Amino acid sequence: MIGVTENLRKIRDLLHFAAIEANREPAEVQLLAVSKKQPLEKIREAYAAGQRDFGENFVQEGVEKIAAMANEDLTWHFIGHLQSNKTRLVAENFDWVHTIDKLKTARRLSEQRPDGLPPLNICLQVNVDEEESKSGVTPDALPALAAACVELPNIQLRGLMCLPAVREELDEQRVPFSVLRKLAEKLRTGGIDMDTLSMGMTADFRAAILEGATIVRIGTALFGER
Repeated sequence: MIGVTENLRKIRDLLHFAAIEANREPAEVQLLAVSKKQPLEKIREAYAAGQRDFGENFVQEGVEKIAAMANEDLTWHFIGHLQSNKTRLVAENFDWVHTIDKLKTARRLSEQRPDGLPPLNICLQVNVDEEESKSGVTPDALPALAAACVELPNIQLRGLMCLPAVREELDEQRVPFSVLRKLAEKLRTGGIDMDTLSMGMTADFRAAILEGATIVRIGTALFGER
């Protein structure tokens, strides 16, 4: 059975070649290992193979893993839906949050970030397909939310994130990622400095990288089935 170390090597190669195809530097594309519901031994194997960024969807599970790996130099990303009653644990333990779509949530994270920790890195989740079943700020409401988040003291707005509807063909997959890229460009033109596009997963990372993804979230292809 192929292990995490070999899977990681293959995924890194795929991301490398996708970046070259997009005429980008491979170092511009960061792999975020989605470790939700995965055992610690697999995270430790990925760590031993050089992986440093891990994404968790569930607050309590993530906090327990962070505590268990506290002696290692890992960066922890919260990538699940964040309920307002869980913001304190996230503010106290995680380094990144990718799923902010309400000012109330961002404000709570800022207020609850402990003194002595660096600002919490956040991405604003945009509902690029405007699906009723998905979280995310609408493109029209994005500029106001971004402008408000920039003013909060203990968080750092790093960029945008999306979870688009499933599409099969490469050209179709590129469409929502292009939308997110253009939204980010418009915000930067308006004076909001950002450097992150968190978009693309196992089935569509190539399209995401072609459209400028800087963080790609991959789980099952790396760790195997949960």
